Amino acid sequence: MSPPTEIQPKVEDDELVLEAGEDVPVNKITSFNGKLQQFLHKGTAAHSAPSASSTTISQHHINTNAEYKPNISEHQSEVIISSPKRKNMVPQTTASATSTTTTPRTTRSQSILMTTPPVPTKRKRSKPTPKLPPTPQLATPSAADSLLRDTIPPNLILLLVGVNPGIMTGITGYAYAHPSNLFWKLLYSSGITSIRHIPADTYKLPALYSVGNTNIVERPTRDASMLSRAEMDAGVPILEAKVAAQRPEVVCLVGKSIWEAVWRVRHGRGIRKEEFRYGWQAETENMGRGDGWGGAPIFVATTTSGLAAGMKPAEKEAVWAELGSWVVRRRVERGVDDEVIKDEVVKDEV
Repeated sequence: MSPPTEIQPKVEDDELVLEAGEDVPVNKITSFNGKLQQFLHKGTAAHSAPSASSTTISQHHINTNAEYKPNISEHQSEVIISSPKRKNMVPQTTASATSTTTTPRTTRSQSILMTTPPVPTKRKRSKPTPKLPPTPQLATPSAADSLLRDTIPPNLILLLVGVNPGIMTGITGYAYAHPSNLFWKLLYSSGITSIRHIPADTYKLPALYSVGNTNIVERPTRDASMLSRAEMDAGVPILEAKVAAQRPEVVCLVGKSIWEAVWRVRHGRGIRKEEFRYGWQAETENMGRGDGWGGAPIFVATTTSGLAAGMKPAEKEAVWAELGSWVVRRRVERGVDDEVIKDEVVKDEV
C-alpha cells in the first residue's frame, strides 16, 4: 500500500499570501512560489504612496485640461502697430485644426512705409527770367508819309532805281537804311563811291559822285514781295518820265523785278528766262528816249536786300563791279578826282 498522499489544501486564485516585507500580495502558486516577485518594478518610497493632496491637484489638472479647449479661430488676437499718421490693424497668424495660414510679418518700418502717404517735397521756385521789352513794331508809313525823297538833279552820271522804300527807309528818309541791306557796301566795293558811306549820306551822293536815287514804287513795305504786279507796272511810266526829264547818263535798275516790270509794260508779256540777263541791256531798251534824245542805257544789277538769298555775295559783287568800273571811268573823264571827294567828305564830318 502506498503511503497516504498528503492532501494539500486547495488554494483559490483569489487567496493571496502576504509575506513579510512585501507590500504587494503574491499568489505563490501562479507566481512560481513568489519568484516572479523579484522582477516586479518597485518605485521609490517618495512615489510609492502619493499623498491625497497631490492626487487631488493632479486630478484637478487633468480635469482642467480636459475642460478647457480654446477655439483659436474664434478668438483672433490683433496687434496694433502705431504709425505717426494712422494706425494699422495687422492680424496675427490664424491656426486651425485642419490647415495653417501664414501671414507675412510686417515690421514697424515697413508698416510706416506702406501706410504713410508720401509727403510732397517743396520745390524751390526758380526766379522768373526777366522778360525783355518787346521790340516795338514799326508802323508802315504810306507813300505820302514816307520821308524818302528823290535825288535826281540834272546831268547825273548814274541814277539808281530801287523797287520801293523799306519800313526803316520810309521812317528815317535815308535810302537803304536797314542794316542788313548791302547797298552801301556794294557801292564802295564796286568803286561807285570812294569810301563806305552810311544811309545818312543819301543826299550827299549827287554832289560828291554825281549819283542819284529814286524808286519805281513810292509805298514803303517790309520787302518787295508785298507789292502787287499792278503797282510795279504802274510805276514804269512814272519812271520813264523822270528819266526823260533829268536825262542821266545811265539808269541802274537795282533788282531783277524792276526790269521784269519794265519789260511787261513795253512788250505786253513777261520776259522769258532766256531773254533775261544781268548787266547792260540792248540799246533799243534805253529809257526816256524822246525829243531828239536817245535815252539812257539800262544796267540791271542784283538786288541788295538782305532777304534775297538767290545769289552768293561774290556773284553780286561781280555784277556791281562791272557797273562800278564804268562809273569810275566816267568820273575821270569828267575830271572828278576821288581824293578831292574824300577830302570833302572829311570836311563835312568835321
